Amino acid sequence: MQKRSVTVLAPAKLNLSLDVVGTLPNGYHDLDMVMQTIDLYEKIILKTSRDLRLSLPGSFVPANDKNTAVKAALAFFDYTGLLAGVDINVYKRVPVRAGMAGGSADAAGVLVGLNELYGAKLSMSELCAIGAGIGADVPFALLGGTCRVRGVGDLMKALPPCPDCRFVVVMPSVGVSTPEAFARYDTMGSPVHPDCEAQEQAIRKNDLAAVCAAAGNALEHCSGAVETPAICEILRANGAITAQMTGSGAAVFGIFADESQARAAAAVLRKGYKQVYVCRPTTGGPRVTAVRTLG
Repeated sequence: MQKRSVTVLAPAKLNLSLDVVGTLPNGYHDLDMVMQTIDLYEKIILKTSRDLRLSLPGSFVPANDKNTAVKAALAFFDYTGLLAGVDINVYKRVPVRAGMAGGSADAAGVLVGLNELYGAKLSMSELCAIGAGIGADVPFALLGGTCRVRGVGDLMKALPPCPDCRFVVVMPSVGVSTPEAFARYDTMGSPVHPDCEAQEQAIRKNDLAAVCAAAGNALEHCSGAVETPAICEILRANGAITAQMTGSGAAVFGIFADESQARAAAAVLRKGYKQVYVCRPTTGGPRVTAVRTLG
């Protein structure tokens, strides 16, 4: 077997809006969201192998069969029927328990990488179908860009690119458990219900001010992330048009029209937080950046 290696960059995501609009017959929450990938990437290197191995250099995330990267590889081989394996190295940069879909990005990156590594030629529809069985955010993580997403993440509508802006993303000192955040929502409810339709139309009109005016996250008030209000206040005080939590938390982001202002705000926040990033929106999902034949 000729050894090959594929390198993939898989982007994190932010929720420009997130609303809980009901409960589905299966008991899951019915969501309405506008989601956006950003240029904060997980780097994934895949090498042909007869076995399946996962390594996460420098990360405290367990490298076991519960990891989404492993689940993605197993699902890919099951779908294609390939009798093969892969060595997976994930160099994590996306914060954990942040609401930024780092685990879903890993799964999406593995699917895209294996498709290239073994020449399977699966379509995006096939990859998304495989991804849906791994996690709710995986299909979006595959598609990337700007999307209106509903249901449990299974109903996606691609939108034009969001208006040019910069995101300052801040990870608090403590992460959030997604199941616990939704359980608190069921008990507490939320005073915030963003207008996702208005935000979609603002994106179509390339109107950043209107995108920000329609932003919001119904889970923010019940996430249990106690640092969120203070971080949002600092972001707004330093020029953010709006600021909010992403996903079920705990990461917080502000939207800036000006890059220099975004970088100045990030410098202020780095005095109190270790994980602060200035990011741009991206227009796609995971991309293969290198394919090598190994000696």
